Amino acid sequence: MGGMPELSPRRRVLVLAICCMSLLIVSLDNTALNVALPSMQRDLHATTSGLQWTIDAYTLVLASLLMLAGSTADRIGRKRVFLTGLVIFTAGSVLCSLAPSLELLIVFRMVQAVGGSMLNPVAMSIITNTFTDARERARAIGVWGAVVGISMAAGPLVGGLLVQSVSWRAIFWVNLPVGLAALLLTFRFVPESRAPRARRPDPVGQLLVIALFGSLTYAIIEAPESGASPVVPFAVLAVAALLALLWYEPRRAEPLIDLRFFRSAPFSGATVIAISAFAALGGFLFLSTLYLQNVRGLDALHAGLWMLPMAVPTFLCAPLSGRLVGSRGPRLPLLVAGAAMTASGVLFAVFEAETANATLVIGYVLFGIGFGFVNAPITNTAVSGMPRAQAGVAAAVASTSRQLGQTLGVAVVGAVLASGIGSSPYRQTFVSAARPGWWILTGCGLAVLVLGLLSSGHWARRTAARTAESLAAAEARQAVEPVSERA
Repeated sequence: MGGMPELSPRRRVLVLAICCMSLLIVSLDNTALNVALPSMQRDLHATTSGLQWTIDAYTLVLASLLMLAGSTADRIGRKRVFLTGLVIFTAGSVLCSLAPSLELLIVFRMVQAVGGSMLNPVAMSIITNTFTDARERARAIGVWGAVVGISMAAGPLVGGLLVQSVSWRAIFWVNLPVGLAALLLTFRFVPESRAPRARRPDPVGQLLVIALFGSLTYAIIEAPESGASPVVPFAVLAVAALLALLWYEPRRAEPLIDLRFFRSAPFSGATVIAISAFAALGGFLFLSTLYLQNVRGLDALHAGLWMLPMAVPTFLCAPLSGRLVGSRGPRLPLLVAGAAMTASGVLFAVFEAETANATLVIGYVLFGIGFGFVNAPITNTAVSGMPRAQAGVAAAVASTSRQLGQTLGVAVVGAVLASGIGSSPYRQTFVSAARPGWWILTGCGLAVLVLGLLSSGHWARRTAARTAESLAAAEARQAVEPVSERA
């Protein structure tokens, strides 16, 4: 079986809804968990780096396996991989809810992430192959972005309510009914599809990606507490893995990461914008949660309510961004996103927005607008210029960029905060210790703004067209080659 059979409009909407359910449990899990961090810190006696690992162990494994999951789904069947992901993610969630220690919670979060890696890029690939009309696809991706907004709006509230009334463990229980419902609906209504020609596995490339992401994150998180000398070998390993990837991947006929994708300025731009925007999100949620609960002394539910001014604009702006991408292209949403995120970062970095209620709300609203506008153009740009046969791989690169960004955001901002606070009293030093973190988030917003401008003009579109032509020609050549001749 090749691509997905033509479906009726009603069936296409149903497939979109099922795919969005998988995104909802993954996104809700992450946003709800942020509100639970202080409660987990007390219950499991965790340090700041321990808290970072509860988030980053998940996003790190996710980032490492997304491209493998995307290419495997294109090869053996998207529905099959999607169903497997739902089972593993739901089982991992149950294990997380039972974790007796911080170390086991981190291990079970990694199990969750193995399942999560099979959900979002595969769901995006299913959507790309279901909605073949460019405008319909842009609208579908806008709905997809709105689900991120829903999870951001509901996550802190649901998380706060569950932590307050039951325990932080209850956050993981939510995934069980949604995961089971998505499993049954996928089995019944989502048709199987795969790429017309199977791509071969790339185990060396996969190991290099894991070595790069893992060693880089470890070096950043552990540096403030362990000092420079223990983390230097990991930094060296990260550089070596990156150089090896750049040397090895172009020499394979069917690489894990097709570096030719990056000849397209919109695709390269979308990748770096995704890293920047999600680094800002990861750092923003981490700083906000710790400030609201550990400095202002709010309980988890009230901290969740305080984050609504960020979550609601994200929810409202995401579908608007999808419609704008469909009708006018990605430039305007990217410029709005970059400007709003930069302004939010400046408010906190320069004016200490968190110290007054009015400026705190304005800072949250601006960030919510920016993040709401950024998602649809990233995803649409990543998949729209690529051959449909490589939709899974292209979507996985975009998803990997998001997860890598969030991992780095939490790691870098958490490391800056930990080194700034040191052994000083938490409440007195938090605002000044967090300022360099807010400057980093301002830089991320600026990157979105500048790259959005550079990657959406006439020159950028020409590079995308040339890249798509060369990829399609290479695919056609490989399709007629005997298997024995392929590297």
